[in-house]
Amino acid sequence: MSTGRFRDRWGVPHLRADDPLTLVAAQGRVTAYDRAWQIEVERHRSQGTSAAFLGVDALDWDRFARRVRLDDTARRCHAVLDPATAEWVGAYVAGVNDGLAAGAARAPEFAATGLRPGRWEPWTPLAVWLGHHILFAGFPSKLWREHVAQRLGPDLIEAFATDGPAVAGSNGWLLAAERTGTGGALLAGDPHRFIEDPGVYQQIRLACPEYDVIGLAVPGVPGIAHFGHTGPVAWAITNAMADYQDLYAERLRRQDGRVQALGPDGWQPVHRHVETIEVAGASPVEVEVLETSRGPVIVGGSGDETAISLRYPPRVRAELGFAALPELLRARTVTDVDHALRHWVEPVNVVQAADTAGGLLHRVAGAVPVRHPDNGRRVVPGWDDTYTWQGWYAPMPRAEVVGRAVMANERGLAAPLGVEFSAPHRARRIAELLDAGRGWTADDMATVHTDTYLGSAGPLLAVLAEASGLSPKAAALRDRLLRWDRLMTADSVDAAAFATVRAAVVRRIATHPALAALAEPPAYPEVFAPWLAVTPRVGYALEHLLGGSPLPGVDPAAVVRAAVEEVADAAAGPVRWGDLHRLAAWRALPDPDAGPGPRLDGDHDCVLSTSSVPGVTHWCFRGPAARFVWDLARRTDSRWVVPLGACGVPGHRHHDDQSPAWLAGELLPIVTDWDRLVEEPDEH
Repeated sequence: MSTGRFRDRWGVPHLRADDPLTLVAAQGRVTAYDRAWQIEVERHRSQGTSAAFLGVDALDWDRFARRVRLDDTARRCHAVLDPATAEWVGAYVAGVNDGLAAGAARAPEFAATGLRPGRWEPWTPLAVWLGHHILFAGFPSKLWREHVAQRLGPDLIEAFATDGPAVAGSNGWLLAAERTGTGGALLAGDPHRFIEDPGVYQQIRLACPEYDVIGLAVPGVPGIAHFGHTGPVAWAITNAMADYQDLYAERLRRQDGRVQALGPDGWQPVHRHVETIEVAGASPVEVEVLETSRGPVIVGGSGDETAISLRYPPRVRAELGFAALPELLRARTVTDVDHALRHWVEPVNVVQAADTAGGLLHRVAGAVPVRHPDNGRRVVPGWDDTYTWQGWYAPMPRAEVVGRAVMANERGLAAPLGVEFSAPHRARRIAELLDAGRGWTADDMATVHTDTYLGSAGPLLAVLAEASGLSPKAAALRDRLLRWDRLMTADSVDAAAFATVRAAVVRRIATHPALAALAEPPAYPEVFAPWLAVTPRVGYALEHLLGGSPLPGVDPAAVVRAAVEEVADAAAGPVRWGDLHRLAAWRALPDPDAGPGPRLDGDHDCVLSTSSVPGVTHWCFRGPAARFVWDLARRTDSRWVVPLGACGVPGHRHHDDQSPAWLAGELLPIVTDWDRLVEEPDEH
């Protein structure tokens, strides 16, 4: 077996080596070569040092990263890794450091910002992982609920309960062999995250005498954590929407340069130190870092007598679950996958797996504390022992797979672990589509990935159907929308009309006098602003606000009637959904001359979940960060695609060569024959 780095026609790296340590070092090296700018940005974000080259726009994140102690938590987690896992992570870091200079020389962003590639520490991959997932469970939603409770009363908290605009999600489904046309199980899905350039997932293959795995890695993190196929077994995840991060109100007092916090047992010392954030083009900023017995202070505290701290499992347990990563690569059965997940901590996921012997797995993995139910909804007092953690939820939920299983962030398997879940529309639609057919193959899965039926349109259309006294233009628009097939396709004029009416309804509710008290958010750090803005909250809760949970003083019928009149009166000609619904990928260094992105099918509650923010913008910031189908009958029949390409270097031929297929809903073949790959030398 020769060792080396190979590429397929899309530039995806296929790596093979004589042993796992040499292999993971090669993974680090190729990641640094292909994604140097991306992973260096993530390293600096995890340290709270990105403003030093990105400027004042990055300051809010850096301040949060320092206060929540991301880098220190990663150090703690690394310090207690078992020796074998620590050595494996260290080999990856050595590979990154070995490849960074060559990778940075390819990436124009380094010269544009004056950034020089730095040096990765042994714990940096853990810090990068934390940086990706610290907001994953959406703890700022508790700040929103607190805001609603204080301004409108606690009875109205549930009126806004729905999937939040900054929460990551995914679709996933598993078909047992008897439901496929291949003789083996099929496992498919599409993680929904912010669409980033470069992409958040890295297609890769890792092969050595012990294993040969294809999958989607997170750049900067060794192994293949979330989506992988070893040949005998494959696995995939979605966000469980579990609640495992708590916010505590803190009472502080300062005396002789020391800080104390009131806990259940009286006044206790608070860790305190000051850090300085360098800011490109501006003066340095000092940040006071405080940590009570509950956790790091993330709101208030600088001279205040009150503050809010965050308690989260990796900080409490000094664990992320990295010991699972090398075990997953060695997995041969679903039992092996299940066993590896005993280590898993962050984030909490719903996992599906299938193997070639017919084994199937559907379970939740991660660490969720046991505590008072109020901890899941509000900011709770840190001085009251009613709200202390009482151990860990165990065993984690699991379910038998009969024919097929679906996971789409809905209130299902993980219901005992969470508070708010995604609306059930995607899960129901996937189940309907799968149940309508048999003999499924990997190529057939694209029809599920790209379905654009909008189940959440029902409540708005139901109110619209009862609208009376409309002008002729508005009545004609109403009748068109009631005949609409509810498909959010890019070429649909009716989909655009619906989205425009929906936006008008959202804006009218958000600016209604009944919600005026919410218009001015609390003085929380800017990083939490997406969770505290009224219009997005109304937009994502719209079907509840129009259906079963109308707000006091808000007449849904009157609001919808006024909105459809507004849209009908302003209509200047036919507009298609794709003209409004454009991709807006996130870039650490934005291009000021970039025009609107490509036209998109789909919408937030479609299976093809290309999320906009109703009432704010039709542009899409979050969607399928990858699509995949793992075929357990023949791995070579598996399929995948990413929004851009395998290479993070702008202008490179593999930077965005998968975009046409991703936009068209097509899946690309996975090449497993080494003779069809091109070997290339390492670059130094």
